[in-house]
Amino acid sequence: MFRALWLAALVSNIGTWIHDVGAGWLMTELSPSPLMVSLVQAATTLPLLLLSVPAGALADVIDRRRLMLWTNLGMMLCAAGLAAAVWHGPISPLVLLLTTLGLGVGAAIINPAFQTSMVDLVPREQLPAAAALNSVSLNLSRAVGPALGGLLVASAGPWAAFALNAASFVLILATLWAWPYRQPSRAIAGERFIGAVKAGLRYVRHSPPMIAVLVRTISFVLPASVLWALMPLLAREHLSLGAGGYGVLFSCLGAGAVATTAILPTLRRRLGPGRLVLAASLLYAGMLVLLSLRREAWVGYAAMVFCGSAWVTMVVNLNVAAQSGTPAWVRGRALSCYLALFFGSMAFGSACWGAVAQRAGLADAFLIAAGVMVLGLLTLTRFTLSHASGEDTTLDSDWEDPAVNRPISPHDGPVVVTIEYTIAEQDAEAFKAAMEPVSQTRYRDGAISWVLSRCTENPQRWLEVFIVESWAEHLRQHQRVTVADKRVQAAARTFHRGEGRPRVSHFIAEPPPERRPS
Repeated sequence: MFRALWLAALVSNIGTWIHDVGAGWLMTELSPSPLMVSLVQAATTLPLLLLSVPAGALADVIDRRRLMLWTNLGMMLCAAGLAAAVWHGPISPLVLLLTTLGLGVGAAIINPAFQTSMVDLVPREQLPAAAALNSVSLNLSRAVGPALGGLLVASAGPWAAFALNAASFVLILATLWAWPYRQPSRAIAGERFIGAVKAGLRYVRHSPPMIAVLVRTISFVLPASVLWALMPLLAREHLSLGAGGYGVLFSCLGAGAVATTAILPTLRRRLGPGRLVLAASLLYAGMLVLLSLRREAWVGYAAMVFCGSAWVTMVVNLNVAAQSGTPAWVRGRALSCYLALFFGSMAFGSACWGAVAQRAGLADAFLIAAGVMVLGLLTLTRFTLSHASGEDTTLDSDWEDPAVNRPISPHDGPVVVTIEYTIAEQDAEAFKAAMEPVSQTRYRDGAISWVLSRCTENPQRWLEVFIVESWAEHLRQHQRVTVADKRVQAAARTFHRGEGRPRVSHFIAEPPPERRPS
């Protein structure tokens, strides 16, 4: 099933790149303004900023297969409508932007569900290989699609590119229709949409590995987007290329990415994520400087190969870090936060670099972007990618079920959980330090508030208190504890000097009594 979906996605991605070439080139004919050309890229990526987080929640709480099936069908109809409109006569820039925006909305809805489904289809230890294969699919399509799109635009016009994009959805629709997907069963009441979104955002906020992924994403993608936003103008005005040459530029980018994918595992083992990120960023920035200074076509083609190499290195490392560092229950939502920031940086950067190019010129825009990328490397000392082992995010809860002696509704709450420790006075500072990562595990798994307090009468008595929104959410919290969480909590419990394990108590807030009118 992984192979079938991979092949279907490859065909669909080729169609997407064919559309991108057709849309970018058509906009240079409808409106040669750098800002309008860059807005085509912004329209593609803006929905991925605005919709990725709710789409990730949908991927975690509803049937992913149906979500992807119906969304792909809508995108096929949208692409076919654009092809028909361009065939019948000239369209306005607004129509092109709105249609591209519609396709971007579909991509935003599909992305978290598709990437999470692909991860679910392979064993945990093969996750890096699966992420690399998905990157190969994207970059093979980038190598083939733009060249094919350039030929279609040059020979038949942009409408043919849009029509072929519509046809590219057929295989993935057939594959999704035949997929015997089974929605995972839940032991307790399923999460509701709004609650799922809040839980995902809370997890990311209190996950240092995910914060590092997000910082690295912004610092690279924001300046790197100058190339994607201004590629049509780079080809037409800076390198004096036609539609075919524009497609070859994209193909060189994809070829460099595909060639690098084969050696990425070796590079990751030898250099590690931190050094690999540094090398890729410097290489990409250097190529931006080269493109700004030289106008020969062969220099542009060569620079694209190295840009593709740097790009795929960063994307694979970001993807693996985002997926391997999160447990299954929240993976779709965590991944959607990464995708939202990734494509949000693309959208915002595209609009910004279009405005910079319009004011300062194309060459200066590339130079400024290279400088911004180098400045972003200053954050590497604090925010470094770390790839968790498969065991770290395996669900392995050892929490006992709460003692219950009265009927409790899943919606009752908030729930207050207290854990009482006895800590020797000489261990007080070490215990506080050990409880800091414990607080992160509580927040990530569902707590909305957490505090560690010390008794004024007995300095050896400590109380950990955290609050969860509802009884159902607290039961989910029991199911979300991972091996890494268990290890952190066990390290804190080693300081406990009382008899037996620390005492755990559960309290549910009671509504105030109703006031009777006097």
